[in-house]
Amino acid sequence: MTALELLAPAGNAEIGIAAIDCGADAVYMAGPRFGARQAAGNSVEDVRRVCEYAHSFGARVFATLNTILYEDELAEAHRLAYELRDAGADALIVQDLSLLDIEGIPLHASTQCAIRTPEKATFYESLGFSRLILERQMSLEQIRGIREAVSCELEFFVHGALCVCYSGQCYASQYVAGRSANRGACVQVCRNRFDLVDSAGKVLVRNKALLSLKDYRLLKHLGELAEAGVCSFKIEGRLKNISYVRNVVREYSPALDELVAENPGKYCRASFGRVMAGFTPDSHKTFNRGYTSLFLDSRRAKWSSMDTPKGTGEHIGTVERVRHRGEGSMEILLRPLSNAIANPVLHNGDGLSVVTEEGIVGFRADVCRELAIQCKKIDGLAPGQAVYRNLDTAFEASMAANPCVRLIPVVLDVKVSGLRLSVTALSEDGRAAQGEVLAHEVARNPERMKGMVQSQLSKSSGLFSFSLSSLTAKGGDMPLLSAAQLNSLRRSLARQLEGQPCRRRETTSVKPGSWIEAGTPGETPSLVLEHSYKDNISNSATAKLLQTRFRASGLAPAFELREPGNAGQSVHSPEGKIPIELMRTKYCVKYEIGLCPRHQGAKPTGPLFLSNNGRRFPLLFDCVACEMAVLEP
Repeated sequence: MTALELLAPAGNAEIGIAAIDCGADAVYMAGPRFGARQAAGNSVEDVRRVCEYAHSFGARVFATLNTILYEDELAEAHRLAYELRDAGADALIVQDLSLLDIEGIPLHASTQCAIRTPEKATFYESLGFSRLILERQMSLEQIRGIREAVSCELEFFVHGALCVCYSGQCYASQYVAGRSANRGACVQVCRNRFDLVDSAGKVLVRNKALLSLKDYRLLKHLGELAEAGVCSFKIEGRLKNISYVRNVVREYSPALDELVAENPGKYCRASFGRVMAGFTPDSHKTFNRGYTSLFLDSRRAKWSSMDTPKGTGEHIGTVERVRHRGEGSMEILLRPLSNAIANPVLHNGDGLSVVTEEGIVGFRADVCRELAIQCKKIDGLAPGQAVYRNLDTAFEASMAANPCVRLIPVVLDVKVSGLRLSVTALSEDGRAAQGEVLAHEVARNPERMKGMVQSQLSKSSGLFSFSLSSLTAKGGDMPLLSAAQLNSLRRSLARQLEGQPCRRRETTSVKPGSWIEAGTPGETPSLVLEHSYKDNISNSATAKLLQTRFRASGLAPAFELREPGNAGQSVHSPEGKIPIELMRTKYCVKYEIGLCPRHQGAKPTGPLFLSNNGRRFPLLFDCVACEMAVLEP
C-alpha cells in the first residue's frame, strides 16, 4: 500500500503546528541558516517544537538545508544538519552534494537540483537520496518516465507560486542584484515589468510582467499524479502567512482523503488523525495570481500573469459605474460575473483590486450595500475593469473563529463483570491502553447506565477521539458509576496512549545516509552534469566527490563564484559560443502573445529582447525543445 503525503510549508512554528492541525501529513521548514528562503529561518528549538507536535500524529518534519554552500560554510552547515537531526527532523532537504556524508537521517534532493529527466533522477538516486523533489514544469508523461527509472520516493508541487525558470538554475537575481536564488536571496526578477522589443528597437509589448507566471493549482489532478508515481504532494509557501497555509491545507487534505477512500488497499494517508470542525476552505479566497496546471497535460496554454505579478484574489465582477461623492470619496457599482450562480456577498472592510495599465491597484471597501461599494478615491478606476477580492473579511473571520482540531480515533471495548467495568482502548495507529473502575453497587436501571457509559466514554481527551465499539455485560447487570468516574477513566486511557510513541507509516525506501554502491562499470549510473555553471558546484568538497566517485572532469564553478564580467564560463553549443543563460523555461513569451511559429503559425520575428532599466536581455527560442532562455546581456 502506498502512503500518500500532503506536505505543507511552515515559515514558523505556529504555522507548522496549524498545518498539522488542518490535515498535513508533513511540513517543511528551515533552521536558522542555509534554507532557500532567507526570510523564513527558524531556531533549532522551534524546529524541535514542531517535530514533537507532528510526531504525535505520525506526521513528519523535513528541514530545508538547500542552498549551495561556500567553502567557509561547510563546517557550520554540517553542524546545523546534525542539530536538526537531533531536534527530531525526519529528513533534510538539500541541494549541495557536500552534505551527502551526513549520517543517521534521510536526504531529499531539493527541487533546486532541477531533476526533470530519468537520467538525472537515476544519478541522484545513486547518491543515496531517499526522495527526489521534481521540477515543477513537467508533464505526467515525464513523471511516469522518472518513476520507471528509480525506486525512491517522488515529491511534486501541487499548489502555490511558480518560478518561471527551471528550479535551481535561475541566475537572474545574482546577475542583476548580486543576490543568489541558490542562496535563498532571490529578488524575483521574474516579477519585474519589461518591454519586449525587436532588434530594430520596436516595442512589441510595453511595461508588462512578461516573465511572471500564474500560481499552480492541481487539486483536481491528485489521482493522476498518484498513478504516475508521486507519493508526496507539496504546497509552496514558506513566505506565506498562517491564513494561506490553513486554507490550502484544509482544501487539499479532504481531496486526498477522497482519493484514499476510492482506492482501498492501494493508498493510505501517511499520518494519523482526523480533522474535526473547522471552516469551509476556498483557495480562490487567498493569495493567488490566477491559477494554472502549467505543462502537466503536455499542452501549451496561457500561463502568464503579465498584467500583474501580485496576488489578485477571486474575480467577483466588473466595474459598472463610478460616481464621485465629494472630496476624496467615490462609489463603485459592481456588475457580477455573467456565469455566477449568485451575486457576490461583499463586506465592509473587504480588500478589492482592479488591474489597470499601470498594474494592480488595491483599495478597501469601506461601506458595502449589496453591489454598491463606497471607498476612498482611486485614480484610474473606470467602467469595464475587472474587480477582484483579495481579502474576504468574513472568510478570514470564519477561519479565525473555527480553528481545525485534529484528533486520533480510538475505539473502546467495554466489558462488565459484576461491579467491575474494564476497558481496552486501541488507537488508529495501533497504540493500546487498558483501564478499569469498580462500583459499590449495581445500577437499578442498567439500560440508562449503558447509555451513560456510551456518552461519557465517547468523547475526546487530549489528542484522542474515543468511540465505543462494544459493551458486553454478563448477566445484563451494570455497575452504578458516576460521570466523574467515567471521565477519569477516559482521561487515564488518553494519558496512557500519549505516553507511547505514535506509530509511523514507513515510506523511505533508501537507508539514511547510504550511497547505492556502483557495481560493474556497465551498471554505474551515468553522470548527469551540464559541465558548466549550471551544476552549481560552489565548494571543493562537492567537486572532490564528483571527481573521485564519478571521475568527473571539466567541472566549472557555480555562477555565483565567477568574477564580474568574466565571460570564460560561457557555454558551448554546436553553433559556437553563446552567452550565459540566466534562466531557461518551458514558458515562451512568443506563444503567450501569439507569435509562435511552431504552434500558432506566426511569421518569424527576428531577435527579441526583454528591456528593463537600461538593460536588454536577449531571448533564445529553442523551438526543438520548445523552451525559451533569457540570456546575459
